[in-house]
Amino acid sequence: MLSIATAPLAFAPAARVVAPASRPAVVKMQEVAAAEPPAPEPFNPNKFAQTLPGISAPMGFFDPVGFCSNDNGAEGSASEGKVRFYREVEVKHARVAMLAALGYPLAEQFHPLFNVDTPSFVAFQQTPLQTFWPATLFAIACIEIFSVFTFENPNVEGWAIKSSHIPGDLGFDPLGLKPDNAKEFAEMQTKELNNGRLAMIAIAGMVGQELATGNKLF
Repeated sequence: MLSIATAPLAFAPAARVVAPASRPAVVKMQEVAAAEPPAPEPFNPNKFAQTLPGISAPMGFFDPVGFCSNDNGAEGSASEGKVRFYREVEVKHARVAMLAALGYPLAEQFHPLFNVDTPSFVAFQQTPLQTFWPATLFAIACIEIFSVFTFENPNVEGWAIKSSHIPGDLGFDPLGLKPDNAKEFAEMQTKELNNGRLAMIAIAGMVGQELATGNKLF
């Protein structure tokens, strides 16, 4: 009797083990895609140039030739290194022009080394100064050697300045004029550039006047 009573239990089917449903692959792909950071915006030389010192009223950002244009630069779209190269060149020319604007008319009235009574635009042709200029050019070349280390590897990009270099920084500040505050430093850079730009125009005018008249300025 017991065997008959338990017979149905012996033939009872085993319980099905249902495996947990896996998450669809589509959901996994969406999760991976959501975890990836967004792609950075492409470099815009025009916007980057407007973050540099040297922009002031009334001209504001002034780039009529389009050296820092995003799509129509002098050599196509400018890179960050190329924009930094343009700024380095501008600072150097500004400093040379400020020295020239002072020395050009002063040397016509007083020269500490030579007695040359002639307009400055032809003074370098005078006999006493012909031996002076090679020494001057040698001194300039010694300073310019240090500029080589501020350039990017030419195999990577030609005529480009490293992003770690501060434009015009030669490590020479004997009077300690460089401010420690970033805002004040940017203001000083803007003043230097504005004075340098004015000096470039001024020295061009001085040379042009003497070329036209053939006489000294004063």
